[in-house]
Amino acid sequence: MTEDVLIRREGAAGFLSLNRPKAIHALTLDMVHAMTQALLQWREDPSVEVVIIDHAEGRGFCSGGDIAFLRNSALNDGGISGRRFFHDEYQLNHLIFTYPKPVVAFMDGITMGGGVGISQPARFHVATENTRYAMPETGIGLFPDVGGGWYLSRLPGRIGQFLALTGARLDGAECKWAGLATHYLPHDGLADAKARLAAGHDPAQVLAALAVTPPEARIEGNAARIARHFASDRFEDVLASLEGEDSDWAAKELATLRTKSPQTCKVALRQLKDSLTCTDFAANMAMEYRIGSRVLTLPDFAEGVRAVIVDKDGAPKWDPASPEGVTDALIDSIFAPLPADEEWKPL
Repeated sequence: MTEDVLIRREGAAGFLSLNRPKAIHALTLDMVHAMTQALLQWREDPSVEVVIIDHAEGRGFCSGGDIAFLRNSALNDGGISGRRFFHDEYQLNHLIFTYPKPVVAFMDGITMGGGVGISQPARFHVATENTRYAMPETGIGLFPDVGGGWYLSRLPGRIGQFLALTGARLDGAECKWAGLATHYLPHDGLADAKARLAAGHDPAQVLAALAVTPPEARIEGNAARIARHFASDRFEDVLASLEGEDSDWAAKELATLRTKSPQTCKVALRQLKDSLTCTDFAANMAMEYRIGSRVLTLPDFAEGVRAVIVDKDGAPKWDPASPEGVTDALIDSIFAPLPADEEWKPL
C-alpha cells in the first residue's frame, strides 16, 4: 500500500485522498493500483454509500500522470512499463466511469491530464475558484488520453477540439460553463460538503444545496470564434482559418498551436472524431490504449518531455516538423488494432 494515496472510511463515505504534494499529486502506478483496489473493495461493501476523490494538501488536485516514468520507459525499455501504466490507469478510469455508487471528485486546484482521468468519469465533478483545468498533452508530444477523447468530443461548439489542440487552461467557472464540472462550489464550502456526504446525505442534494453561481466564464466571449476556427478535423484547416483572421486572439492561438507537436495535434483530432463512433466508454479506452502504445515510443514524446520538463528549454524539435509531414499513413498506423492478446480490456 502506498502513502501517496490516503485511503480511509468516514461514516458512509470512502475517501481517496491524493497525497503527493511535491509532485502536485501526479499519479504513479502504485497510486493507480491502490485506488483501484479500494474501489473494488468498496463496491461490494454496503456500508460505503459514496466515494470521494480529493487531495490531502497542497495547491493542486492532480497535475497528471508520472511523465518522467513514461519517458524513462520510452527511452529504456521500449515502452513496456509505460504501456502497463496506461493499461492499468485506463482500467481505473473505466472503473470510476462505470462505478455503481456515486463518486464525487473535488477538482480544487490544478486538474490536468491524469487528474482529469480520475475526476471526469465521476458521477459528480466539482469545480471551485481554485480549479485550473487543462489537457496539455500536445505540448509534450502526447495526446489527451485517460478518456479525453470521450469527454472532449462531446462538448458543444468544438470547445473540446480547442482544448485538445491548444492545451488551454480553464478556471472553475469556465469548467462549469463548458460542461466539464457538474457543480461549482466555493473552496470554503468543501469541508461542509464532505461532512454531509459522510453523514449519508444524498450527493445530488448536498451539492445542489451548497453550489453557488460561478463568475462569468471568460471563454464564453470567444465561443463563436472557437466554433468557427476549430470546426475542421484537419489540423491544416484549423491553422489556415486562424491565419485568415486579423486579431490578437487568433494570432495568440496560432502561435500556441505552432509550439505543439504536429503529429499529436493530428492524433487528437482523429481521436475526438473517432470517439464519437465508439459504442461505449470501454471502446473509447481501447482506442486510446492503441494510440498510447504507439505514441509513447515515437520521437515526439521523449523530445517533448525533454524540452518542457527535463531541460526546460521550451524548444522541442518535432519529428515530423510540420503538419504536412505527418502523413495519413502514420496516423492510421497509430490507430491500428493491436494483436488480440495485447488489446486493452476493462477490469
